[in-house]
Amino acid sequence: MFVLRKTLKPSSVFTTIHRFIATVNLPEPPSSAAYDDLIASAGHKRDFATVHNLLNQRYAKGFLTTNNTFKFISTDISVLDELLKTLSALNEGHCRKSAYDSLISWLCKVKLTEAALRVADAAIHGKYGADASSFHPILSLLTRKKNFDEAWRVIEFMRANGISRDITSYNFFLTSYSITGNLKSCADVLKKMGGEGLKADGRTYDALVLGACKAGKMDGAMAILRRMLDDGIEAMYATYAHVIGNLVKLGYCAQAVEFVMSYAASHHPSIDQARNQQRTIQKLVIVGSLHVF
Repeated sequence: MFVLRKTLKPSSVFTTIHRFIATVNLPEPPSSAAYDDLIASAGHKRDFATVHNLLNQRYAKGFLTTNNTFKFISTDISVLDELLKTLSALNEGHCRKSAYDSLISWLCKVKLTEAALRVADAAIHGKYGADASSFHPILSLLTRKKNFDEAWRVIEFMRANGISRDITSYNFFLTSYSITGNLKSCADVLKKMGGEGLKADGRTYDALVLGACKAGKMDGAMAILRRMLDDGIEAMYATYAHVIGNLVKLGYCAQAVEFVMSYAASHHPSIDQARNQQRTIQKLVIVGSLHVF
């Protein structure tokens, strides 16, 4: 994987044009979706002055960018250079950062990983607020595709550019390794996390429980779940479902029911919460059963 770096500073002429355009009053759309539609229309026409104005305006009005803000680029990747120039001239702060992050998310949504990395590279070297969250869509895409070598190179790219890795960055690896029951790779990821002083969260434990279930190690899955609860981290329904589904799949239906009753009761011990307990049991049974098929 090679990240192409380009200097993308707007010329004085470009900046002057944008300052003039910024004084033009545009209609104010009523929602983020409406802004996305206007930006898509302007982008298809290569009217990046209007794109610039709309991006600044929407942020000022409290409408954040979305994963669909830059959907026009999927039909013509050749506009990327000009779009990056436009983003570099946006109002400083979260307005500009969110635009870069949204563009990265969209490019990953349409599986243009290299283009997404170029955007991340531009955000880093333009000092536009790139952080670990900027790389989440890239890491998510690569790990879901089981392209682990490329994903680890992205981690190294982050490290080389002073971008701190967060727990979510590593959770992507844990989840994908766990789906295949690759517990050795999960252990390697945990070691890296420990080396960086990162603490496990709910999704970390969820991935580990899933990995143990996939590997058929139900005692291990239960031990991980108990450790999670002992650490004061609330389990997601999906985490319980991994255990329930695998118990049912292995034919341990009685143990599955006992497990549901035990953990539902431990989460809703008071009389006042009896109804919530009943609903919890129903949800766990339904979700767990679905995981069997």
